[in-house]
Amino acid sequence: MIFIDTWAWLALADKRDTHHNKAKETYEKTKKGLLVTSNFILDELITLLFRSVSYDKAVLFVDAMFALAEKGKLQVVEVDKGIFFKAWELKKKYEDKPDISFTDFTSFIIMKEKGIKKVFTGDKHFEKVNMGFTTNLTSSAPNQ
Repeated sequence: MIFIDTWAWLALADKRDTHHNKAKETYEKTKKGLLVTSNFILDELITLLFRSVSYDKAVLFVDAMFALAEKGKLQVVEVDKGIFFKAWELKKKYEDKPDISFTDFTSFIIMKEKGIKKVFTGDKHFEKVNMGFTTNLTSSAPNQ
């Protein structure tokens, strides 16, 4: 299993993104396994995607993601009340890292609970929390 963060979805969706080719290459290697994301990631993605690509491209990309989920190749974990409040406790624990988004904290909890160690992202926050996560593309990507 590999967790896919907003950063990776955006890089894949937008051919103008400076990390698009590297993200596409990484995706080709990772898509053989079960891909995992969350409804919070999808919320961020849909909001940002419609700002960065045309309406038609955004709709096609999101519909393709939903098709992957229907085929069982993408698991979309719902951030429920339990995950939400665990993420809130984690957010308070990392008071020295205010730049980490709450969505990232929900992702950390999902990954921890599912035993997922690999995350497809360029977001260095996944490594900054020292929870044993390994990331893709971090050497060339800015913090999110």
